[in-house]
Amino acid sequence: MPMTPEQQAEIDELRSNPQPTLRAVAPGMEQHLYTAYDVLDHGFIRVIDYMGDDAAICQAARVSYGKGTKSVQNDAGLIRYLMRHWHSTPFEMCEIKLHVKLPVFVARQWIRHRTANVNEYSARYSILDREFYIPEPDKLAAQSVINNQGRGEALTGEEAARVLEYLKGDAARCYDHYAEMISDDGQQGLARELARMNLPANIYTQWYWKVDLHNLFHFLRLRADSHAQYEIRVYADEICKVVADWVPAAYGAFEDYRMGGATLSSKAIDCLRRMLKGEEVTQETSGMSKGEWREFEGVIG
Repeated sequence: MPMTPEQQAEIDELRSNPQPTLRAVAPGMEQHLYTAYDVLDHGFIRVIDYMGDDAAICQAARVSYGKGTKSVQNDAGLIRYLMRHWHSTPFEMCEIKLHVKLPVFVARQWIRHRTANVNEYSARYSILDREFYIPEPDKLAAQSVINNQGRGEALTGEEAARVLEYLKGDAARCYDHYAEMISDDGQQGLARELARMNLPANIYTQWYWKVDLHNLFHFLRLRADSHAQYEIRVYADEICKVVADWVPAAYGAFEDYRMGGATLSSKAIDCLRRMLKGEEVTQETSGMSKGEWREFEGVIG
């Protein structure tokens, strides 16, 4: 169950008591406040709070650049200019705070983005719920033969069934021992901060995650990418939907220039120019390594 009854009751109460405000609000984001969106089998994301909108980005930019923005005719055009030229500080004027429930091994990937404020559920003070991420059968895959950190073909038949049973059985067994160790029924009971070391990496944790829009875009560019691990990508995909409603002009520019665009090296640009002139360019004559050439071919199709 992604949400506990207590969490759902809190959300329902907050949504039923809207408060008047003088601050700028983003209508698209207001519909997402306090609403939980399910991710994986027991996870979710929900927006707790936010600050700013597309107008806040433009307001900050015009303070920064003054008369330099006079030639930009509208906010969308200015935002696209800022994104195109990698101006980051105007996007930092917008912030979002999310409540996220996620498996511990996903959290360990997520926390590598160190440009956010994070407060995680404490297993020193509280007892973790008996909830584990168990992949759907079609998400069980072998190691990729071309990517040391990726997946290859899906497991099938007896091997897939055996792996699923291991995941379920090991998680249940570890939690049973955890619960037994911390119990004070007829024994002293091990401290929770010690007993947690026996829990598997697929158990769920929760945190509040607050980040500005510039760094959120960096997170989404990496984690909503098709090459990202599935289990973190589905969280990023869900966040993308929220951000698209919150700052539509900024998200549109991000989608165009970051998600759908490409960065070319000077060697790649030189090869492209030679190709446009009709020259046949190969990896051997490009000056690029095999890996660079493969990525270049991926960009130009």
